[in-house]
Amino acid sequence: MTRAEDALAAIALGVDALGFIFVPESPRFITVDNARMLRRQLPPFVHAVALLRNPEGGQVEAVLRALKPDFLQFHGEESAEFCASFGHPYIKAVAMQNQTRTLAEIATEYGSATALLLDGHAAGGLGGQGQAFDWQRATENLPMPIMLAGGLRPENVAAAIAAAAPYAVDVSSGIEAAPGVKDSGKMRTFVREVLRADTEHAIKYAPDDLRKPA
Repeated sequence: MTRAEDALAAIALGVDALGFIFVPESPRFITVDNARMLRRQLPPFVHAVALLRNPEGGQVEAVLRALKPDFLQFHGEESAEFCASFGHPYIKAVAMQNQTRTLAEIATEYGSATALLLDGHAAGGLGGQGQAFDWQRATENLPMPIMLAGGLRPENVAAAIAAAAPYAVDVSSGIEAAPGVKDSGKMRTFVREVLRADTEHAIKYAPDDLRKPA
C-alpha cells in the first residue's frame, strides 16, 4: 500500500493484512513516515506487514520503532538467524522460480518463521512482477502455514486456492491500475473470488453431517 484511499478500500473489503514495502528499488516503495501515517488508520485485527529485502539490521530496527508492524516479511537472502534476531514475528518469502530446494528443507531452516510466502520470482529478483509458478508445488505437508503469491489476479485466485489450499494469499500487481496504485474494482473482485473459493473449500472438506441441507 502507498495511498490512504487504497488502504481504506482494502479495509472496507475485510482484508486481513496490508503490506508496506521498504525496498527502494520497488515501484511500490513507501517511506517510513508515509507508512506510519497509513498505519494509524488500520483498525483492530487488520495487521501491518513490513516488507524488506536484504536490509541492514539498523533499517529493520528503524522500521520496527516507527511502524510497529505486526509482522516483518523478508524477501531476500536473509539467514534464519538474521530474521529471528529481532525477536519479532516474521514471514520468509521463498523465490519459487528455478528453486531447487524442497519446501521441507526451507521450512526446517526457517523453523522460527511464522509462515513461508511462496512467490513466483527467481532468487535475487524482486517480487510484485506478476510471475506465477506451479501451485501444486505448494502442497507439501509442512510444519508451518504457507502463503501464496506471484501472478495472482481476480481471474485465477480461486483456481490457485483450489490447487494449493494455502493459509493465505498475497496480491499486489494483480489488483493495480499502475504500480503502487490499486484498482478498487479489481480489489473487490479479488476478495469476492477468495471468499468464494474459501466457501467451496470449506464445504468440500466439511464432515458429512454439516454438508446436509438444514
